[in-house]
Amino acid sequence: MPRVRHYADIVAILAGLMWVIFFWSISISARLDSVEPTLAAMLGLGAMILVSFVHRPFRIHLSRFHVRKRRTEMWMHILALPMALVLLLGVVIELLIAPLSGQQKMLLFNVLATAGWVVYVMTLVIKFIHHQWRRRRARGER
Repeated sequence: MPRVRHYADIVAILAGLMWVIFFWSISISARLDSVEPTLAAMLGLGAMILVSFVHRPFRIHLSRFHVRKRRTEMWMHILALPMALVLLLGVVIELLIAPLSGQQKMLLFNVLATAGWVVYVMTLVIKFIHHQWRRRRARGER
């Protein structure tokens, strides 16, 4: 069972990384006033989605409960929480400092989404280290 969870963690980390790259590509496109970075990110994202739907072993692995659960946790870290925080921080910044442009709001979201993804990865790494430590300690007591 730990192997399935480990695989699910890796899939969720990579999926989160793909989405964070896509979010940043939107900001880069807005900054450069060009759609090429977003198109490149969409091409990469589309290729990964296509491979995951067409390749049967990937499709089977991605349909398992642990992968779906981990990906839902990842979405909470990189989308739901940053969206709520951006709304709150955007209002506070606009009231106290100055109005924000659309690019600045997107940059704020990207920073919070990236921070959420890093927190998610660090949480998984700490859980993995803790489980390894408990497993070695349990083996040593036998």
